[in-house]
Amino acid sequence: MAVEQVHDPEACKGVDIGITRVFQVLGKRWNGPILSVLMDRPTHFASLRRAIPGISERMLSDRLAELATAGLVVREVDEGPPLRVSYRLTAAGAALEPSLTTLGEWAREHLPDSPC
Repeated sequence: MAVEQVHDPEACKGVDIGITRVFQVLGKRWNGPILSVLMDRPTHFASLRRAIPGISERMLSDRLAELATAGLVVREVDEGPPLRVSYRLTAAGAALEPSLTTLGEWAREHLPDSPC
């Protein structure tokens, strides 16, 4: 015999849509470190890859494209020779700096040390 369950909508408050949207972008592996490097200055692709140990060229390229689609990063081609591609934060990307800095401080204080 099945027991009928009564659902109380107030008991299941939904997750804030803003938080959901933020973590759809920032929750992906590598996006945080990419944004962190770009906070300092526009950076060429090769320098960006060297600054983030363990990321492959393909993954970096994919993540940069996603961040550009989200409106956080701009891809700029530096006319050559040699032809070089650099990336910089948009105004929306740069506006993340205080939040990312605060999150980094929180992590240093509250998360146990672990290998990268």
